[in-house]
Amino acid sequence: MDTRAADSLNPESVVQRQLDAYNARDLEGFLASLGEEVHVYRPPATDFALVGKAAIGSFYAMPRFNRAGLHADVLNRVVLGNKVIDHERISGVGERPFEVVIVYEVIDERIRRVWTFSAE
Repeated sequence: MDTRAADSLNPESVVQRQLDAYNARDLEGFLASLGEEVHVYRPPATDFALVGKAAIGSFYAMPRFNRAGLHADVLNRVVLGNKVIDHERISGVGERPFEVVIVYEVIDERIRRVWTFSAE
């Protein structure tokens, strides 16, 4: 059996590919894991913060992916069906690392919705 084909259907593999691209500051690879109309939410706000690959690409291109120290470490991961929940420590954005919980919803091998929760 070709394990690459099995991995391509696995939501965790989709999210891991995106995380690997994030840590490599590979914008094209990062965006490849997203659905065209992906929605990003930052609760408690109920409206989306970003929608679509283009908006996400613009957000990450300059304020994030140009930072040499940018890196995300997964502290804990839970996979529940098509949801992947990561507790991450992000370094290289501000003076000190910070932690977030991110919930990814994967449909048809693409991340379609993202909820980002910060400690603040």
